[in-house]
Amino acid sequence: MVAALVLSFVAYHLSWHEQGLPETYALCSEEGKKIYTVDEDNASVECLLIQGSRIVDSGDLTAIKERSNSTAGMTSVPVRYAPKGSIIIPGMSDSHCHILEYGASRLIPLSAGKTVKETVAFVREYIQGNSDLERNKSRVIEGWGWDHASWDIAKMPTWADLEADPVVAGRPVILQSRDGHAIWVSRRTLEENAPFPNAIEGGIIIRDGEGNPTGVFMDNAQDLIARPIMTDDDLERRFRISVESALAVGLTSLHDAGLNPESLAFFKRRVNHRGPLPLRIYGMTYFDEHGQYWGDKIKPFAAAADERLSARSIKIFADGALRTGGAALYEPYSDDPSTNGAMRISADVLKKVVPRFLKDGWQVNVHAIGDRANGIVLDAFEVALEGVNVSTLRPRLEHAQIMTEEDRRRLGKLGVIASIQPTHAISDMWFAQDRLGPERVKNLYAFRGLINSGARITLGSDFPVEEINPLKGFYAAITRLSTDGTSPSGPGGWFPDQRLTRMEALRGMTIDPAYASFTETNLGSLIPGKRADFVILSDDIMSIPADRIMETKVLATALDGRVMFGTL
Repeated sequence: MVAALVLSFVAYHLSWHEQGLPETYALCSEEGKKIYTVDEDNASVECLLIQGSRIVDSGDLTAIKERSNSTAGMTSVPVRYAPKGSIIIPGMSDSHCHILEYGASRLIPLSAGKTVKETVAFVREYIQGNSDLERNKSRVIEGWGWDHASWDIAKMPTWADLEADPVVAGRPVILQSRDGHAIWVSRRTLEENAPFPNAIEGGIIIRDGEGNPTGVFMDNAQDLIARPIMTDDDLERRFRISVESALAVGLTSLHDAGLNPESLAFFKRRVNHRGPLPLRIYGMTYFDEHGQYWGDKIKPFAAAADERLSARSIKIFADGALRTGGAALYEPYSDDPSTNGAMRISADVLKKVVPRFLKDGWQVNVHAIGDRANGIVLDAFEVALEGVNVSTLRPRLEHAQIMTEEDRRRLGKLGVIASIQPTHAISDMWFAQDRLGPERVKNLYAFRGLINSGARITLGSDFPVEEINPLKGFYAAITRLSTDGTSPSGPGGWFPDQRLTRMEALRGMTIDPAYASFTETNLGSLIPGKRADFVILSDDIMSIPADRIMETKVLATALDGRVMFGTL
């Protein structure tokens, strides 16, 4: 598997050389205006003229040829045509994802487990498939993606479940949950990290009836478990998997929602040693709410390494996740009245650090899922943004899942960007009403309500929590249906009044993420002067029946006018 990944990684670096794409060429549709530019007027054109990494002209082919001497210094322009039936759109962005974590999630397919025993069996198979790992029982085994809510018995796992397998037993194991807000560890990992405090602010240590840790640590409690230091080979393996997968589904820009210092250092080393990255990364540097403020000691940077690496934003966690019951709500959970979730950071700390980061030149992006968390974060933004030009700061609410109508109006008035994930809606809709009740659930994933409030949105997936394919997010946004055409409300969709239009969804994964990352002057639409990042899709997702969207294939993904995946 690793050998195949290495070969494919080399292949997409060499593909444009093998195809012999000229420095300057016209990219056209043979079927008229099938290039969706996503400009201010949402216009469509027949052709683009690409020179080097930029688009230098657009329009019909005859006009482009007539202007080519002045636009490109050429009297004759070679033409490349997209296949019949296809369309061309700007390179797609994922506004909220976890790059290296996705690569880790593909090593052990924990998300495919439908019972706790089956999930442990995947860990066993991974060990048995790696002879060095099988021989060395001291090597830490890490994985990502288990989801107790999808098991036959929806209860949290324990260390005893791992010990029940003779191959897994006795090994240090650390497994991240699908939503990233809990870890499940083995008995040996517990022993090596003990003792544990009775309680931890913003986190939960799940215990048995006698008060002993069961092996699951939620939110801030995850920090009590020491992780092994990844080598560059480990990180490179994860990165290759993620890049290959992203380019194959048409993603050219990724907003990494929580770069730790090690990840950012790896990306910088990679640029220094290997040159420009194979796609664009916009990093949100993780802020540890229990650590020291560092916004005035580290300088944000943007558009480095040929405009492919930026780290000018920070990521703060306000609360946990809905799936694991950590999202901070105003009222108790309907299916667990003993709790209303927990804040991972206090309102006082938020009000101190948010304005400081903004003043020191950082974009501030805050994870907020529950209605209480969103309200508290908006309180902090309201104070910090008073009397300033918000368009120069562009703060973001990451997820903005459950918001009261009043807070949606505040969001729009403040100009804070809502970074939302449509595929979360079609995953969570099956348990959402049980968790929140019939009235409160109406405020969950209220995308139309956000737009009607005047708020800006930007779309992502949160992969590896959800699938990496942005077309699934497009489909979810416009249908509010599972990919099999079902929902708790029937074939009309779950709260169908909250659907986005197709153009809103397309803009949400092209020009809106560009604005949300301060790159709209170079990315996000196919107009002269911008980078030639584009995707060729096999079908017209803007017009085909919705149930055919998920059949659409990515035929080519190009970055700076060079094909990185597929053919042209």
